[in-house]
Parts: sequence; C-alpha cells; structure tokens
Amino acid sequence: MYKLFIGFIVFLFIGCKEDVLPKPKAYLNLHYPNKKYKKLNSSRPYFFEIANNSVIKELPKNWLKIKYPSLKASVDITYRPINNNLKELLIEAEKLVFEHAVKADNISNTEDYSNIDNNVFGKMYMIHGDAASQVQFHVTDSSKHFLKASLFFYTKPNYDSILPAINYIKEDMIHIMETLKWTE
Repeated sequence: MYKLFIGFIVFLFIGCKEDVLPKPKAYLNLHYPNKKYKKLNSSRPYFFEIANNSVIKELPKNWLKIKYPSLKASVDITYRPINNNLKELLIEAEKLVFEHAVKADNISNTEDYSNIDNNVFGKMYMIHGDAASQVQFHVTDSSKHFLKASLFFYTKPNYDSILPAINYIKEDMIHIMETLKWTE
C-alpha cells in the first residue's frame, strides 16, 4: 500500500507537466526594395524603364540581360527586326514558352497587351511549376520590331520558394511592357 501511494504521488508530479504542442509553421519574412524606375539609356531601336535595383548587361544584336543580383535572377531581352517574318517570330516565341510544359504544372496566357499610342502589342505568359523560366512575354509593332523577354533564376527552380520573387519581378516586366517605346 505504501508503494502504491508513493507511485501515485510520483505519477501526479510527472503527469502535471504542460502539454507539448507542435511549433506553428514558419513563413519567410521577405523584404524587397520599393519600386523605383529609371529610363534605359541606349542606342537601341527601343527603350523602356527598368527597376533601380537591377543591373544592365549589354549584349550583341540589341539584346539585354537585366540582372537582379540580390534575387539571383535575370530578365533576358531578345530583339529581332521583322523582315516579312512576323508569323515565324510569333510561332518561335510561343514554342519557347511551351517547351517548358515538360516541367510546368500549368502555362497560362495571363493577358494580351495593347498600347495603341506607343504601337506596342503582345502577350504575357505565366509558367507555373518547376520550369526554367516562370514569366515570358513578347511584344511587337507588327511591322518592324519584335522583342521577347524571359525570367530566369540562377538556381534549381523550386516554384513555391521563388514565387514571391517571381511576383516581384513580374511587376517589373509588366512595367517594361507599359513603358516600351520604339525609337525607329
């Protein structure tokens, strides 16, 4: 009886601990710079505004690489003059988008773009999933100029992890489309 009493007292002290609860899920606390833009100064057949936190790398053939060093990403701009080949350029641009279908969960044409005042018309695509490029667009004036842009990260794509950065840079890509003007 004595052992039972001691056992009950020990059990009472051991059993009065706080319940162990699992820790709540953690969320990333990401801070991105505020949006400020500057005009791209170049002697190209186009110009637009770029984010202040980006760095431009000039490439041949009027191509550009807009780097985001803090995000380990870049937007690659390719320019092609139209020489009675607009249909082929549009097919090639869409083909490059849909090459990501192997790794993508979904590819959506988020919006058609039209700016009659600047003579700029195009499409933007969102590529959902672990594809190499998550946002792409192409724009044209339908007679002389064709420009394509693709977002790339310098890391193995993990869509859930890079989604906030994708959305941040997508805003800059939309701004490029909205401020694009042809110089010729």
